[in-house]
Amino acid sequence: MDKTKLGFVGLGGRGRGLLGLLCEMENVQINGICDLRADLLEQGAAIVQEKAGQTVDRYTDFDEMLDKADIQGVVIATSWVSHVKLAIAAMKAGKYAAFEVGGATSLEECWRLVRTREETGVPCMMLENCCYGRTELALLNMIKQDVFGELVHMRGAYGHNLSESLVNRIEVNHYRHHHYHHRNGDNYPTHALGPICNMLGINRGNRLLTLTSVASKARGLHNRAVINKGEQSPEAAWTWNNGDVVSTTITCAHGETICLTLDTCLPRPYSRQLYVQGVHGLYMEDGNQIYLENVSPQYDTWEPFAPYLERYEHPLWKWFQAAGVRGGHGGMDYLVLRSFVESIRDGRDTPIDAYDAAAWMSITCLSEESVALGGHPVAVPDFTNGQWIDRQADPVCRYALDDIYADLF
Repeated sequence: MDKTKLGFVGLGGRGRGLLGLLCEMENVQINGICDLRADLLEQGAAIVQEKAGQTVDRYTDFDEMLDKADIQGVVIATSWVSHVKLAIAAMKAGKYAAFEVGGATSLEECWRLVRTREETGVPCMMLENCCYGRTELALLNMIKQDVFGELVHMRGAYGHNLSESLVNRIEVNHYRHHHYHHRNGDNYPTHALGPICNMLGINRGNRLLTLTSVASKARGLHNRAVINKGEQSPEAAWTWNNGDVVSTTITCAHGETICLTLDTCLPRPYSRQLYVQGVHGLYMEDGNQIYLENVSPQYDTWEPFAPYLERYEHPLWKWFQAAGVRGGHGGMDYLVLRSFVESIRDGRDTPIDAYDAAAWMSITCLSEESVALGGHPVAVPDFTNGQWIDRQADPVCRYALDDIYADLF
């Protein structure tokens, strides 16, 4: 088969990991890499040479790569605030665009992403890897089979202690740190929200309506700076604006509620705290447990989820396990990248599209607004302009997130 030709921009730690994974894929060729830093370009070129056995053109100017490199699409792994700008430039140049996760700084950039997609006809995709997690896809399969009945309430979180890196890694351009200094909202909502939106059919017969957000005080990063650097250190004098725990409640057009939590500054084990509740029962990630009325062996008593995971294994994960799981984060990185690559190969839209990206990313700037207003409700825009009501089904493919096509495996 012909190779899918890609460019890559953003060669920090996350970017180099994704670049290496793409280089190992069948029928993928990296024809350009881009970064502002010469040392990172050297490291990126070394990865392409080692894993793909080829030299690659290097660029410090993204527009130049779009103009000169023989590419069909680009993967964007730069800092959060540049994702949309670079994706728009790629789409205007006729290249598919895939960008790493992060929250929006304004509603305007979300609208610009959607309008560019509609005006150019060129797809873009947020690389929300959690949408392809094994558990998330098994739960999606269960929901499609009505195991939980009508859905009522969902929860999710980014529960990840980042205090060490936020305090200690400023010297290696840890751009995330600036968001905690200057903003106050849920700056990383999509790991939890993306899979939940797929389960609720958001933008495909349902939509996000309103949200309210509140933030706790900010103490965790100062405490970490004192412990690690000392009370008299410059780091201990830094001021932090983002609350240690940000809680957001979203309402949906069909009456469901979604609770999101950002919890990244205090000591805690990692968890996305996924919680799915319907009229027949519920699943909870913490404890990996489930309860289904008239199915679970004991009344009102949790049971292990593991047997249900095997019983309702998504066909994509059955295939993936048989072929050999590859890539970081338990295989999710490979699947989300492969979804993008095969969308280009087949000339179709991506399973996570511009409307999804805009809705999910908008939660960051909307939560900031609500926090600033003391938890006042704010409206979530309808980025589909009414298309969500009877929107045409997504393209049929094995990576689809709006339906499950077992016959493709």
